Amino acid sequence: MTDYPTLILNDDRHIPQLGFGTYKIDEADAPDAVKTAIETGYWLIDTAAVYENEAGVGKGIGEWSDIFLQTKIWNESQGFDRTKKAFDKCLARLGREHVDMLLIHWPCPDKDLFVETWKAFIDLRKEGRAKSIGVSNFREQDLKRLVDETGVVPALNQIELHPSFQQRDLRKLHSEMGIVTQSWSPLGQGEAMDRGPIKEIADEIGQPASAVVIRWHLQCGNVPIPKSTKRDHIEANFKALDFELTDAQMKRIDDLDDAEGRMGPDPADFS
Repeated sequence: MTDYPTLILNDDRHIPQLGFGTYKIDEADAPDAVKTAIETGYWLIDTAAVYENEAGVGKGIGEWSDIFLQTKIWNESQGFDRTKKAFDKCLARLGREHVDMLLIHWPCPDKDLFVETWKAFIDLRKEGRAKSIGVSNFREQDLKRLVDETGVVPALNQIELHPSFQQRDLRKLHSEMGIVTQSWSPLGQGEAMDRGPIKEIADEIGQPASAVVIRWHLQCGNVPIPKSTKRDHIEANFKALDFELTDAQMKRIDDLDDAEGRMGPDPADFS
């Protein structure tokens, strides 16, 4: 990992800054996709219980014991005891004794169970089975409630983040609280690559449009986790580590932000 960028988490562990996502990758396709990603050079693999591909992800990682592996507890498994049981099943499917990062997938405020779930996470971290703990899709009020009631700040918040939906206020809060921002759907479901300024920048520097977007994430300090099952796309995304964008190029992408650009569910009412 000599030239592989990493960030320091608030628990003093390092996280690779570019990861590989596996959302909507079938169990049968996961081993080959993950193996291809690792062979390309990715050191972070993201999955989740609800993706129903944890066994395939674990198989794809195989004997690579130093890969940074993260998974997530699904909404129906929230609550102190249910979380611990669900996590046991995650580890069994992954074929691992621990994960590097465990996330609460959604806050589900209507259920009002995420604080109890977080307390289970704190126990799992003490046991060493979850090396680091974080959340996904949490809003400002959710993050602050976790800290107020447990005193433990999440190491990471994985949120929808792409050029059309940049979540600047939440990223600023993350920075203030010492939380790493991880970007799901970093390419905006592919939409970002079709934006005029991004195509122009890609032509200017002779790089894939997807790599330009991922490079923007990296220079913003985010941890993007693009996904693909195609080797050429996996390799094109990884080219983001080969170049830098100028301040002017970064601003052209910054200017694509849209307050109405959310593509996924709203965490306020998703359960």
